[in-house]
Amino acid sequence: MGREMGQDRQMLRNLPKEKLLDLFFLHIRNLWRVDGLYFLGIEKEFGTDAATRIDVECWKLMGRIEARNLREMLDVKQNDIASFMYLLRNTSWALDQGNKQIEATETRGVLRVTDCRTQGTRVRKGLGEFPCKQVRYGYLESFAKEFNPNIKVLCKVCPPMKHPKDIWCEWEFSV
Repeated sequence: MGREMGQDRQMLRNLPKEKLLDLFFLHIRNLWRVDGLYFLGIEKEFGTDAATRIDVECWKLMGRIEARNLREMLDVKQNDIASFMYLLRNTSWALDQGNKQIEATETRGVLRVTDCRTQGTRVRKGLGEFPCKQVRYGYLESFAKEFNPNIKVLCKVCPPMKHPKDIWCEWEFSV
């Protein structure tokens, strides 16, 4: 580890825990801002279809990388649904979704986003709902396959599908 990184770690250690968590969530939010800004730039220049195709491929790769890194960092050895849902809950995507519901049993997991920050921003800006199903499905499927190739991903609802006002998307995971 380089000298600067060591100094940065020490600086962060000196922050109060709540401030450190605030900083952590700020950086997650910034990651998603950059994702959105890149998407909007590609969409403006080349259209929604091209931007979506690029987004799908990026998030498929990100799903594999994030599953591998989280499993190692959080030292998760099991391949069961509860462990999968624990890792999924710790992804940048899930952490960015402040309004979500997560359920986990031995055989089934559910992640439901009740108020999507990204979709809300698009709607407020007059851009309309983004048909994110294939992007999110690619991400979640690659995350699941990296974690345990036997996990199946089922989209219960996600734009462009019609959805109730209180659910933007709902994903089910089973072995």
